[in-house]
Amino acid sequence: MTRYPSLSYYALSSYLLFTSCGALASTRLEPRLDNGLAITPPMGWNSYNHYSCSPNESIIQSNAKALVDFGLDTLGYRYVTTDCGWTVPYRLPNGSLTWNETLFPSGFPALGQYIHDLGLLFGVYQDAGIKTCGGPPDQVGSLFHEQQDAETFAAWKADALKYDNCYSDAAAGYPDADYTPSTSPSFRYANMTKALASVDRKILFQICDWGVDFPALWAPSLGNTWRISNDIIPAWRTIFRILNQAVPQTSFAGPGHWPDLDMLEVGNNVFTIPEEQTHFSLWAILKSPLTIGAALNDTLTTIRDASLQILKQKDVISYNQDPLGVSASLKRRWTEEGFEVWSGPISGGKTVAALINWADESRNLTLDLPVVGLQHAQTLRNIWDESAATNVRTSYTANVAAHGTMLVELAGTTEAGKYPADIFATSDGHSTTFENIYAETTSSQYQLTIAFAPGSSHSSEITIRTSLGGFKTSAKVQPTESQISVNISLSAGSSNTITISPSPIISYINVTSPSGTYYPCTSFTPVGSAKPETCDAGFCLPVGSKIGYISPTGNASITIPATVVSGSGDNTTAATTTAGKYLEIDYINNDIAFSTSWTTGSNSRNLTISVNGGPPTRIEVPLSGKHSELFGPGRGWWDSATFGVLVDGWRNGENTVVIGNQGGDEGVQPYGADFVGLRLYD
Repeated sequence: MTRYPSLSYYALSSYLLFTSCGALASTRLEPRLDNGLAITPPMGWNSYNHYSCSPNESIIQSNAKALVDFGLDTLGYRYVTTDCGWTVPYRLPNGSLTWNETLFPSGFPALGQYIHDLGLLFGVYQDAGIKTCGGPPDQVGSLFHEQQDAETFAAWKADALKYDNCYSDAAAGYPDADYTPSTSPSFRYANMTKALASVDRKILFQICDWGVDFPALWAPSLGNTWRISNDIIPAWRTIFRILNQAVPQTSFAGPGHWPDLDMLEVGNNVFTIPEEQTHFSLWAILKSPLTIGAALNDTLTTIRDASLQILKQKDVISYNQDPLGVSASLKRRWTEEGFEVWSGPISGGKTVAALINWADESRNLTLDLPVVGLQHAQTLRNIWDESAATNVRTSYTANVAAHGTMLVELAGTTEAGKYPADIFATSDGHSTTFENIYAETTSSQYQLTIAFAPGSSHSSEITIRTSLGGFKTSAKVQPTESQISVNISLSAGSSNTITISPSPIISYINVTSPSGTYYPCTSFTPVGSAKPETCDAGFCLPVGSKIGYISPTGNASITIPATVVSGSGDNTTAATTTAGKYLEIDYINNDIAFSTSWTTGSNSRNLTISVNGGPPTRIEVPLSGKHSELFGPGRGWWDSATFGVLVDGWRNGENTVVIGNQGGDEGVQPYGADFVGLRLYD
């Protein structure tokens, strides 16, 4: 994906370590609706993505039957939902809803019975406003009729309700789509939640307010799923947009309550097969409902087999339906290199990880296991490549198609930083060498802990060398000591070696990264358009303030001391060359793409980091806001998160660091993300 084509000269590595930094009890999962439904994310089929608001009885029946004929029902796809377009502009004399008899001549109760007879579940669609989305022609909504409509759905034996948000804001004159309503839409959803709870039928409640008012804060107490963003569109760029909006919401997922990334485009022939694999993989591991939006089978269309096989991929479905119910989260993003990594735990002590190739070409890409918290995996399964590997140490490389995803399952794992000798070490009788040592930054402040085998004897003094410039140090060891710790130098990357001699019997080594030094935005000097702003207590963490309005003509700068290391005899000395240092940038972005979601909106913002006047490293950060963009504290612009980036050009002594937005005027949003502070790992 090339969003800033003229910025391709920013060739340095950048990646993201996402953590939330906000004064939030909001990530807690209570209170939560408990209706016993959606213990795992719901799966099914919906008419909207392919048929828009023009469904009919034949379409619904033929696609429902296809779920069974293709064996999709046995994999969990059971909810069949008729989206907008099924009803009429008026209610019956008794005030109840009715269906369009031309489109559904047998009626909705009969349609529900047909679906139930197939062993499937019957989903209906309605709206929290006076009309449903999708007009003209106008179709009546449920506002002020929630109790009666809930009773109607129960009488029809509905199993699910998708509840939209058009024509709902009275104060604004009931506009079609209102992204800045005068009041929170939550109270209208609460009315339907109460109505559904009063009927003698369990009905899955799917909240669809397009992510307005950050529903993750209130929707778990009202519904089983909630849409996190505006609609998915039939264009590849929509995947990046929705994932950027999902980043601050993954912690809200849990049994019975799932953030909904919207219906799948797999099978609609708008994506390539690798793009469909990426789409399906990420929706699955983020624990979104898996709702097929393609025509499976009708009088004109039958889904292509390659897309059908994606929807039927049992491993990917198992990650979505995993009983742990923990969503994957974004771990790192390499902006200019065009790839990113998501991962999360699954049952059995395993980990699932997805590396997305945003580039327009196939290429070999490497997953560094420490990025997902691991150092070693006994087994790795590459799902879409249908291959496997054993004894994976520190990193794994595979070819990834353009816009495709390396989706891997890792088992028998060791946590990051721990290197068992029987896996990572070799000995020649005189020395023991550990290979595939990972370092996120170039530094002389790594702590090496050597754990000796129980009952083993060792020399009173050992020598330790690393592959960084011939680094060498020695350490005294007492005969009774089971372990010792020393500082060592490593260079950023995954190919470091550590050699210990004479060759002691070692159980394992641990390598701990330097703690780093924090530089708050208050220590930076703003220039041009850049403006400092103080936030309320408990926000813009960890500083309590931020610098905003960073534009191509506005930045913030600071002078930071650093040490560039190289080996020399028994010590590490300062070098005159430059090196790469790892930074963590605390940023804020709540630039939510509602109206622009149909075009260029991406839910991301740009920043650049330049060291000593060198080429800027560009980062493109996702949303960080975890409060309502309308009514929350700071409107979500006080909620910070952290982006990790490796920046070259550091030299020994004083370094000038500039946080800017070079090239930002060529992107979607000329202002960069707000800047809170940075931590330098030196």
